[in-house]
Amino acid sequence: MLVFLPYFAILRFMVPEPNRTRLFISASRIWMGIYMPLIGCPFRVRGKENFRKGQNYIVVCNHNSFLDVPITSPGIPGTNKTIAKKEFASIPLFGIIYQLGSVLVDRKSEQSRRESYTKMKHVLDMGMHMCIYPEGTRNKTDEPLKPFQDGAFRLASETGKPLMPAILFNTRKALPADKPFFLLPHKLEMHFLPPIEVQPGETVKELKEKVYEVMKTFIEQH
Repeated sequence: MLVFLPYFAILRFMVPEPNRTRLFISASRIWMGIYMPLIGCPFRVRGKENFRKGQNYIVVCNHNSFLDVPITSPGIPGTNKTIAKKEFASIPLFGIIYQLGSVLVDRKSEQSRRESYTKMKHVLDMGMHMCIYPEGTRNKTDEPLKPFQDGAFRLASETGKPLMPAILFNTRKALPADKPFFLLPHKLEMHFLPPIEVQPGETVKELKEKVYEVMKTFIEQH
């Protein structure tokens, strides 16, 4: 992190969007490409062929661990931002990096949620992918997925952008939520499933349930 920090600080304060995020994601791929094997967690991405050239997506991903964000951002093909909790942006040094790849939201503030929704639309308007964890928080249950919130699916319905389901495997094993200062080296995988288009007349609830079943089935089968 300290090696890359000066470069990220230049991006944060001197480079405008969307080039700022594009350069950040490119550097993050190098950073994580070195870091993840060094900690014994090689990372493999499958299903990149599901991304169509010239099309940006709302990527919806399961959420099990703090490892999810640092591997999802570089793992998604193309420039992308992730919805993320505002609290982490205040961490010294790390906060500079955290803000580069994120749309920040204070989940306790209704105004912040509205503003983040507008910012996510702007991300899509700039041609970037928008990554959202529809479970809202890490899944600490024994179920494959927690119930989904509406945000990602309302965003898809209003913008017409297709949804790209993404499944992370083994991040909970490597960095579980209930064990502080713990890391178990383990192979990690991210699978992109075929995109799901918003159909005419389809409600947010119907779209949410359809994507949930697709992701839940894939997790159970694999």
